[in-house]
Amino acid sequence: MGDRWHGWGTDAGLLVLTFLPAVLSQPYVDASGPAWVSLTVYEAVGVVVLLLRRRVPATAFVAGFGALLAALVWSAGEGAKLSPLVFLPLAVLLYNLGHRGASWRRTVSAVLGVAVLGVAGLWLNRMTTDSSDFRGGVDVLAALAPMPLAWVMGYAARTRHALLAAAEQRAADARRAQALEAARAAQRERTRIAGEMHDVVAHSLTLLVVHAETLRARGGELPDWARAQVDGLAAAGRQSSGELRDLLRMLRDPADAVPLRPAPDLAELDTLTDGHRATGGTVELTMDLAPEAVPGAVRLAGYRVVQEALVNARRHAPGAPVRVTVASVAGQLRCEVVNGPAARRGTTGAGIGLGLVSMNHRVGALGGDLTTGPTGDGGFRVVATMPLECAGD
Repeated sequence: MGDRWHGWGTDAGLLVLTFLPAVLSQPYVDASGPAWVSLTVYEAVGVVVLLLRRRVPATAFVAGFGALLAALVWSAGEGAKLSPLVFLPLAVLLYNLGHRGASWRRTVSAVLGVAVLGVAGLWLNRMTTDSSDFRGGVDVLAALAPMPLAWVMGYAARTRHALLAAAEQRAADARRAQALEAARAAQRERTRIAGEMHDVVAHSLTLLVVHAETLRARGGELPDWARAQVDGLAAAGRQSSGELRDLLRMLRDPADAVPLRPAPDLAELDTLTDGHRATGGTVELTMDLAPEAVPGAVRLAGYRVVQEALVNARRHAPGAPVRVTVASVAGQLRCEVVNGPAARRGTTGAGIGLGLVSMNHRVGALGGDLTTGPTGDGGFRVVATMPLECAGD
């Protein structure tokens, strides 16, 4: 709508600047009735021609020239003169022909047609006018002489616009090429990281699972508590191996965003806490909502927060009781994991310190908040809140 009003405003201003000067100057040239009739009819036709100039530039130029020629010949035959400013619309039509006349064949045809009309009009002028004062002469030639300059200006404007469009297209192509090269570089880096992870982490996990399965095969030689620990170790190794394979697959092919297996969510918190108990930990789970009512992205984030918090509790506070609470509070999912003080000394130097950072990034991506810190009795608390309505599946 804005472009339409801008176009109409431009046309209205152009019509005023093109036709009004001839009307204002006509009383000083010839105020006779035939002169005003000829000027009025010519400008009425000229308004229509100028409004159609964008659609049919060559036809508009020929029609405008024909209307001007008819007005000049008729008024001369009636012994009247028109203001020299009646040539202004012709300059506008010539500029438009140079600016919008994309076909050289039509442009040349229009020029030839105007030349034929000019010769015919000159002949009619000689035939219908006796007085030399009303015959076309040097005054008409002087008015027409600068007209080709209007066409040159229009053609120069069209050439400039074409050069700007070509430059913009080259810039767009360069941006696309740069983005493509960045995507290729990122893909190469992902492939390199996937290779490193496969060579180091996957190999170590495979050895871990193999050793755990070997111990399970000789479970009869182990005490009861050791058999339970070995079962948990083997299950954790298999789960980690499967998730690592999914991660490597997605790293090698980012377009394949669908994992090989369903992502874990809040519905599997019972299994997660059972694994914590199998390693000798104590955990109490309270969940006051149905996991199916929570958006998928929030379910996954909540599961990962609880998973990381339990791992940190086992690592830094082994033997400490852990309380996990998952509830919906004021339109938000609230996951709270609190562990008491350690029953024995934790593992020194375990981990690389990125667990809390990863949790913070995951929760923040969903518009939530993560609060972590020690409790007054020497334990540790992790609280994550995530909006339920703003998160998408």
